[in-house]
Amino acid sequence: MRAVISVVGKDRTGILALVSNECLKFGANIEDVSQTVMQDVFNMFMIVDINSGTEEFLKFVNHIEKTGKENNLVIHVMHEDIFNAMHTI
Repeated sequence: MRAVISVVGKDRTGILALVSNECLKFGANIEDVSQTVMQDVFNMFMIVDINSGTEEFLKFVNHIEKTGKENNLVIHVMHEDIFNAMHTI
């Protein structure tokens, strides 16, 4: 299953590495990354493939979002199906 991860926070060195390493802990493969810095605000979107069941996916979501809070970042993880449904008219 694939997920969309968004990351927003004050720009600093190592944000991409932090999120990538946390994804690695769950065996998530990063398929695409887009990042930009607008003034001092870091913005990133990632598409990751996480081969796991629903329970493991929920652990992944909770872990990544908690990591964001601990590092003064807003990280949101959304299952690809929900993301697509939200953006279909």
